[in-house]
Amino acid sequence: MSKSKVSIVGAGGNVGSIVAYSIAMQGLAHEVVLVDRDIPRAKGKALDMNQAAAALRTHSIVKAAESYDDVADSSVVVITAGFPRKEGMSRDDLLMKNAEIIREIIANVKAVAPDAILIIVTNPLDTMTYLAIKESGFDPRRVIGMAGILDGARMTHFIHEKLGYGAGQIRATVIGGHGDYMVPLIRYSTVAGIPLTDLLSYDDIADIVERTKHGGAEIVKLLGTSAYFAPGKAAAIMVEAILKDSKKIYPCATLLNGEYGYKDVVNGVPVMLGSNGVEKIIEVSLNEQEKAQFKKSVESVQELINVLKQKEFIKDK
Repeated sequence: MSKSKVSIVGAGGNVGSIVAYSIAMQGLAHEVVLVDRDIPRAKGKALDMNQAAAALRTHSIVKAAESYDDVADSSVVVITAGFPRKEGMSRDDLLMKNAEIIREIIANVKAVAPDAILIIVTNPLDTMTYLAIKESGFDPRRVIGMAGILDGARMTHFIHEKLGYGAGQIRATVIGGHGDYMVPLIRYSTVAGIPLTDLLSYDDIADIVERTKHGGAEIVKLLGTSAYFAPGKAAAIMVEAILKDSKKIYPCATLLNGEYGYKDVVNGVPVMLGSNGVEKIIEVSLNEQEKAQFKKSVESVQELINVLKQKEFIKDK
């Protein structure tokens, strides 16, 4: 294993803990740094994870950061810090609270790890990714939002629930923003290469699409807080692709610069992930209905970006 270092900001929370735990248990990074305002909590989690790693005989060392100086030289920084979503709260409700948090974190990370790749998990995801791009001044391909892997995983699970078979062979593709306007692509969803439309009825597929769009809210209603196992694992999958330079294709939130007909807005699309971050944006062909849905998704993100600009969180240069 190379001497890679991954830092997780907000590691004291549920999602951050799962990201760190996944990376450490797989031995993906030589060093995993837990950054949290509650330093004793981070130290306790680091100790617990180190003992779990020892049981597995992996070689990741988990450390709690005393300050942002401990983030220096990180290959990847995963940002999960922010207010969690509560029942009855939309992702949009989180906008201003979490914009403040992201702005502060980016300033600190930029000062000590200017060459890191940033993975944003904080909601509202697409808008926070856009804010992180503008605040950091990093190459936009090094600032990526985690959404599509999670949404695709939820859709995959719901497909399996309907079918009752095909575990491990289901491939579901979801693009668009991480919210009510995400776009599950039925035409690109298969089971062992068989189109979903050959296996399920229109009503079953429609139900899967709706549950996918509201998958996060369903968990919030049951748990009273946001999901964390699946989001944490999804972020860890992105870290793995970057550290291993695997060139794998995943749907991620990235800045569009003409792709799909849009500029200067973040939305979820298939990308190739490697050691440089987003190394290629894949433009899949969309039919008229899918184009219209994607347009709504882009517009919903643009509305939130405009709010941040109006409040001068983001200044056009």
